[in-house]
Amino acid sequence: MSESFEQLIDPLGRHIEDLRISVTDRCNFRCTYCMPEEGMQWLNRSDVMSFEEIERLARIFVERYGVKGIRLTGGEPTVRAHLPVLISKLSKLVGPDGPVNLAMTTNGATMRLLADPLKQAGLKRVNISLDTLDRAKFHQMTRRDELNNVLDGICAAQEVGFDPVKINAVIERGINDSEILDLATFGREQNVEVRFIEFMPLDAEGHWMNDNVVGQAEILEKISAKYPLEVLPARGAAPADRFRFLDGGLYGEGSPGSMIGVIPTITKPFCGDCDRVRLTAEGDFRTCLFANKEFDLLTALRSGESDDQVADRIEAAVATKWAGHQIHQVNFTRPSKSMSQLGG
Repeated sequence: MSESFEQLIDPLGRHIEDLRISVTDRCNFRCTYCMPEEGMQWLNRSDVMSFEEIERLARIFVERYGVKGIRLTGGEPTVRAHLPVLISKLSKLVGPDGPVNLAMTTNGATMRLLADPLKQAGLKRVNISLDTLDRAKFHQMTRRDELNNVLDGICAAQEVGFDPVKINAVIERGINDSEILDLATFGREQNVEVRFIEFMPLDAEGHWMNDNVVGQAEILEKISAKYPLEVLPARGAAPADRFRFLDGGLYGEGSPGSMIGVIPTITKPFCGDCDRVRLTAEGDFRTCLFANKEFDLLTALRSGESDDQVADRIEAAVATKWAGHQIHQVNFTRPSKSMSQLGG
């Protein structure tokens, strides 16, 4: 362990080990739970962090504070030009525990073109969003007719060796909750781990209601009626509870398709173990996805502050990290930004 290594610890004793970085606020989809169909005010390109600025901030988190994992998000990260160049820079970062674990969340629509360059550049893992297997419903939810490209993108990610490939499925009552079992079957057949995500109050239209949420218990009940499940060991700081199919799936025990995950942000918050912090595309530092306060690091970089000064800002921000998002409590306030602007 480096002599200069410092642990980044919040007021509740949680060690910060996971950094989410949004590389753009733009997206080629218009998912209903993420952004409006029209009227988004995109950031000026000059206001978005450059690759060099992203690398510099990431280096501070990895080399100084021992952050183990970085996940690239958006908007849609693959719409950022020359993304493999950034991947190459970040994949070379090494912390006290070894090389950083570099992952990306994507809608998968362009993975047929990008999977191999991203893998060659050093990307380790991918999560691909897929909320429905029905073409008409896919168009309804994303406002784009791209289902076939996403399905092909999943295949492309597997073909170049991403392992495991995980599928993120946001479940919304009355929209795609009838497909929970179909999505679980898809995971078994395609040998991918499907992670069901409870619908969160981050939709740009502001229409979220608790009645729209399909909770973890209901999701598991629908799946286990056909495929009996067993809970896997506790997730620790990871956001998903994981469950294995008792029959081992179609590809055998331990394969991606032999298990599912559920991210129960609403019905079973994992805030007590949260080890994540975030950077938005414009370089604002957030200690929680639902935080109402941001800390401007990009201006600090561009005004010539040293790494030590930027690190002081990071530590001061982490010192404000709260116990949890407080959804269902009277003092909960929705973030002023939608999911696409925050980074998923």
